[in-house]
Amino acid sequence: MSKPTLIAVLGPTASGKTEWAIQLAEHFGSEILSCDSRQFYRELKIGVARPSEEELARAVHHFIADRSIETPLSAGEYEREALAKLDMLFSKNPVQIVVGGSGLFAKALMEGFDDMPEVDPSIRERLNAEFAQNGIDPLREMLLKLDPEHAKRVDLHNHQRVIRALEICLQTGKPYSVFRSKKRTSRPFDVIKIAPDWEREILYERINTRVDLMVSEGLEEEARSVLPFRHFTALQTVGYREWFDHFDGLMDRETCIAKIKQNSRNYAKRQLTWNRKESDLRLFNPTDFDEALVTIESKLR
Repeated sequence: MSKPTLIAVLGPTASGKTEWAIQLAEHFGSEILSCDSRQFYRELKIGVARPSEEELARAVHHFIADRSIETPLSAGEYEREALAKLDMLFSKNPVQIVVGGSGLFAKALMEGFDDMPEVDPSIRERLNAEFAQNGIDPLREMLLKLDPEHAKRVDLHNHQRVIRALEICLQTGKPYSVFRSKKRTSRPFDVIKIAPDWEREILYERINTRVDLMVSEGLEEEARSVLPFRHFTALQTVGYREWFDHFDGLMDRETCIAKIKQNSRNYAKRQLTWNRKESDLRLFNPTDFDEALVTIESKLR
């Protein structure tokens, strides 16, 4: 190989990415970087589907429960840390693995980011508080006024993307879109992107089953334990914010669980939309890992 190669296992929640990544690591003698933006934190286990102790024992993992939620990791910081980690890993083995469903963090590692200005944390806190109190509609309206061009392109149902654009607008007084270039950052490694491709209805069944399992394992108690950090971005997500609403008396327990399933399916839908925009992403029958492996080995040759 002229360059080291990063194998990126992408795909929606509950699609089996973790198992595929581990099998690849076992086959190539590689290590695994997570690009799941919530699995970074020690306090979050059940609700983020962190790999089990048995799975973690099968391959060396990085960026799994390696920091506290009190020191959040941005996509830009992840990019710098993950590139440094990869540089070290490639010196030992020219094939390494990254896995996760957070498209923004995967993009940061594989392509890099535009040079965005630093944002005053108080702006982010104010926007998160607005979302927590009034939902996404006021934020959506604000973005339509401050940057109508970006509002046409961004997923207006994804509050994290809307807030990210707004905080740049409010920090600089300029539209977020003026800071976005179309240039891809050159990387000193090649990337092979793969994803297990389930039929939509089967994927939704897997998501519903996973949520039931999470609840039986203690998701409610985990959500209660991180309630003091509810304003953090990592907790403004599926599987936690619904419990916070339940704790506030806004919905009963059964409705809460049903909402987690519904919002998880919607999140998977957004992940699938993101993946459709990924160039060179190969989709494979999720029950035929060997086909994916043959394709990867042919590309490596």
